[in-house]
Amino acid sequence: MPEGDTIWRTAAGLHAALAGREVVAARPPTLQRLEGTTLVAVDPVGKHLLMRFSDGSTLHSHMRMRGSWHLYGPAERWRRPQHQARAVLDFGDRLAVCFAAPVIELVGDARQAVGHLGPDLLGDQLRLDEVVARARALGPTPIGELLLDQRVCSGIGNVYKCEGLWEQRLDPWRSSAGLSDEQLRDLFATIRDALRANLRGNAFARRFAAGRPAAAHGRRGRPCPRCGTRISARQQGEQARWTYWCPGCQR
Repeated sequence: MPEGDTIWRTAAGLHAALAGREVVAARPPTLQRLEGTTLVAVDPVGKHLLMRFSDGSTLHSHMRMRGSWHLYGPAERWRRPQHQARAVLDFGDRLAVCFAAPVIELVGDARQAVGHLGPDLLGDQLRLDEVVARARALGPTPIGELLLDQRVCSGIGNVYKCEGLWEQRLDPWRSSAGLSDEQLRDLFATIRDALRANLRGNAFARRFAAGRPAAAHGRRGRPCPRCGTRISARQQGEQARWTYWCPGCQR
């Protein structure tokens, strides 16, 4: 699943290539009202992408597990099948194509799409005290579930959840009530630092910190790089997301 850093890179690439340019054609028919408008800006909000146009409308997309935006030349071969295209915006000599995104909608007010989200963990104006306050407002919650709750802050996905908990030596099933405000702040700060570091990295070779490969995520049955205990994995929360952790040093 694309996480906050991937969405920020996508937004930056689309903005650099297309901002200030006019939409020549758009499909499916629900997007044809964009024809003749100019793309003003492309903004990331957590794991959501907002493309803002000169008529005041916003194209909201959420990639979930398999969605992605691609840029192509007019005659360039697409890297994914045409039937997976959910949106095609033709800017003349460039095509922006959104594949397989389960959420792609044109809205008049962007707040309709992202108003429920907490602050973006990558945002320049982020205040970690506000994030901690939002976490406390949910009441006691397993911290592995808390990190994925986009109402607390937006942009954290399963990779950063697992790696942040490993980095801080925290049991994913431990209740947030058992952590101090300082511990919660340090946990979110650790994940934020990793997201920021990966903005400069390769989206297909995700690194967590200081050039180190993932320590826990996706490493079930392999030794923990810190203590040697085998990494465990179990589904967690209502969404049954896989959580990877070390039972030896995350107690």
